[in-house]
Amino acid sequence: MVEFDMIDLGKMRYLLGIEVIQGFDGIFISQQKYAQEVLERFNMVQCNSVLNPVVPGFKLTKDEGGVEVDSIIYKQMVGSLMYLRSTRPDLMYIVSLISQYMERPIEAHLLAAKREERYVKGTIDLGISYKKGGKDELIGYTDSDYASDQDDRKSTQMCVA
Repeated sequence: MVEFDMIDLGKMRYLLGIEVIQGFDGIFISQQKYAQEVLERFNMVQCNSVLNPVVPGFKLTKDEGGVEVDSIIYKQMVGSLMYLRSTRPDLMYIVSLISQYMERPIEAHLLAAKREERYVKGTIDLGISYKKGGKDELIGYTDSDYASDQDDRKSTQMCVA
């Protein structure tokens, strides 16, 4: 049998870009550092922040006549936002929406992604808190838009737990 030396590094602080804060009352996970790096990467550090991820009633379409943007930058931006969803369920809807247009992004899609980054800037300190001794109850919400997709008339359903 082979033996290995082990070192106690203490409580976990970071794991794959996720910050973990362990306290007596529970655990808080967030991605503040990663979110800041994303803002710096896409030159959004100096932008004005917004307090909602999407304007109510906002719809995106393929819009074949729209002005195309650099798809590589768009894909990198959407991919970065997708990773932020690990600790930010509030980003789920809009990131899922803008990821549908990665094949041929246009200016409207890029503007929606930039708005999402502006939202991240304004809410950079949000994360998920797991309270010690909290309720063992899962609450979920769902919403359906009943075939209001402008491109293929399919229904989009969003579930949040």
